Amino acid sequence: MSTDSLTNHAAHDDHGHHDAGETKVFGFWIYLMSDCVLFASLFATYAVLMNGTAGGPSGKDIFDLKFVLVETFCLLLSSITYGFAMLNMSKGKAGAVKGWLFITFLFGLGFIGMELTEFHHLIVEGYGPQRSGFLSAFFTLVATHGLHVTVGLIWIITMIVQVSRRGLTAVNQTRLMCLSLFWHFLDVVWICVFTVVYLLGVLS
Repeated sequence: MSTDSLTNHAAHDDHGHHDAGETKVFGFWIYLMSDCVLFASLFATYAVLMNGTAGGPSGKDIFDLKFVLVETFCLLLSSITYGFAMLNMSKGKAGAVKGWLFITFLFGLGFIGMELTEFHHLIVEGYGPQRSGFLSAFFTLVATHGLHVTVGLIWIITMIVQVSRRGLTAVNQTRLMCLSLFWHFLDVVWICVFTVVYLLGVLS
């Protein structure tokens, strides 16, 4: 086989990987749109039930806004650190990518830890999801987001392992791009949760 043939074959393979990567990212966008529908439904349910306290506490009575602000900053900072991971991916620095992914994981883990602490505190105080329609909607919405973040944390660890074993291959870069979309999407959803649930709940 001639050198020109080998070159053309390699170029064709690269083009094939590029097209496959774009298709996967596009498919992941479709998944995120379906997740938007899920969260929109949960927000709508919360909006209907937020005043259904059944004589129990409202958001003003149980939410600790300072605590939730710290929790929020943990997630927002994790989005920034993931951005640094993507910048280093574009430079081909696998070690830096793994380092920033690990920092992102720690911020995300801190977020989940604080969320579980809040849930535990509310349930111990007798404000579990069975107490009222308001609390049922609150726990469902916030816990669904938390479950997504947990999946993201597992994905981050998986990518750290994959990059360690195989480097920044085309496949791993596509996966990192999809994870980036997922992680930033969760940030946007949480900002909505913070505003609609916590901020309006305390101020109303």
